[in-house]
Amino acid sequence: MTQETIVEIKGLTYRYEKETVLENINLSIPKGAFLGIVGPNGSGKSTLLKILLGLLKRQQGEIKLFGKEINRFHDWQLIGYVSQKANSFNTGFPATVFEVVASGLTKKLGMFRFFRKEDKPIVVKALESVGMKEFMDRNIGELSGGQQQRVFIARALVSEPKLLILDEPTVGVDAENVQTFYEMLHDLNLNWGITLLLVTHDIGTISDKVTHVACLNKHLHFHGKTEDFMNQEENKMSGFYGHDVHVLSHHHHEHHGEKGAGTC
Repeated sequence: MTQETIVEIKGLTYRYEKETVLENINLSIPKGAFLGIVGPNGSGKSTLLKILLGLLKRQQGEIKLFGKEINRFHDWQLIGYVSQKANSFNTGFPATVFEVVASGLTKKLGMFRFFRKEDKPIVVKALESVGMKEFMDRNIGELSGGQQQRVFIARALVSEPKLLILDEPTVGVDAENVQTFYEMLHDLNLNWGITLLLVTHDIGTISDKVTHVACLNKHLHFHGKTEDFMNQEENKMSGFYGHDVHVLSHHHHEHHGEKGAGTC
């Protein structure tokens, strides 16, 4: 039995006026994968996410979501999205953690459907999955950047998505909390069965969590298993990025005595 494919992209090209930002992208994401997308600033990562989320209309190529051509895909509740928010969120926003997460149910219930008593367990479960249940009565503005980001992930989870897309989710998260944040994502992938697509600059930190890596810089320079990506020669990686890079995983640092842990 072949593994179900959540996202299938063939020959995707996208241009802003005369500038080509994505060229002939072929990428597939199987069910249960944890894909890390890496690449320099301006490499087309955000454009790719916007196309997958239906925010930009694809210009050339084919995209299928859950086996359906994107133009005919309507089950958007199957896809959760968490943007870079920690450095721009209004901390004075007068809402509890529970209320913020419950607001994510509009995607599932409809814009004008009221919150029902039987919906509470769904909210609590989402908060449990990100380790924030004990904070549900706290005002969202009282939380740290990392805690707020967990709440916004829970908000995306209440519609019970099969695919969760995260754009640089550790922006604004304290360095000492980044590792536990990634462990929480790993748990969502492994134990909650959610397929994850993560845009990150910090592939070294998360190399023991993601199952696959896609290296994007207008073209798709690499797409495969994480282990194969981390074994790429540095001169080849520098060619992907257009400048010198050093890829050292925390995993290698701990077990093989590397000098440090780098990012892509």
